[in-house]
Amino acid sequence: MKIALMDSGIGLLPTAAAMRRLRPDADLVLSSDPATMPWGPRTPENVTELALGCARAAAAHRPDALIVACNTASVHSLPALRAELEPGLPIVGTVPAIKPAAAGGGPIAIWATPATTGSRYQRGLIRDFADGVEVTEVPCPGLADAVQHADDEGIDAAVAAAAARTPRDVTTVVLGCTHYELVADRIRTAVQRPDAPPIVLHGSAGAVAAQALRRIGADPFPPDGPVAPGGLTVILSGDEATLPEVALTYAEGVLLAPVAPTRA
Repeated sequence: MKIALMDSGIGLLPTAAAMRRLRPDADLVLSSDPATMPWGPRTPENVTELALGCARAAAAHRPDALIVACNTASVHSLPALRAELEPGLPIVGTVPAIKPAAAGGGPIAIWATPATTGSRYQRGLIRDFADGVEVTEVPCPGLADAVQHADDEGIDAAVAAAAARTPRDVTTVVLGCTHYELVADRIRTAVQRPDAPPIVLHGSAGAVAAQALRRIGADPFPPDGPVAPGGLTVILSGDEATLPEVALTYAEGVLLAPVAPTRA
């Protein structure tokens, strides 16, 4: 079994790590284009063009499914990706976890890139799944880019700024960008009030990985007994490469690293 994932950069790591945990035997193909980051400020047409490039590079490795592990690409590019690659290659997008967050009540804050915040796509999810729940959309300019470069000062500054825009009575935070899941603990610490119950964070990685397995009729849990670990192919801007060094600054990257082959 081979599962491909695509993103602008290392935001695909949380979903790849979730897939590795669910099916350690699966071969993974990670396709990204970090030289063009960030995608959020780009036009929808440009995002679609870049997403198609990453998807085509991944599809050349003949995976069983392709996960669009990027909220911005999912917002703008899923119709074009599906029109070109389905039904031969199932495409699974990433949707902010608004529905499960709203099921727990509120108030809720949705942290997302400025491009996704206030978009018709996100507003539609709020309308469909969080009707009657108090929701605050919180733009997080610069956070995805800082995470991409493991810029600790930049991460702290962007998280602090977003936390300041988050209402004090929020009980749940939806992480509406896959990059944010890499710094979930730092977000929780910034938002948590000393006198309040523990903040609940909702990411999408686990649910998206499980959905990809369901789409291809695969068991979301590994078989009993020893399992040979699956391989890892890394594609950067269309060329095969090694796992970027910055990925190893995050636990999700370290989880993937032991099976990464050495490539010239």
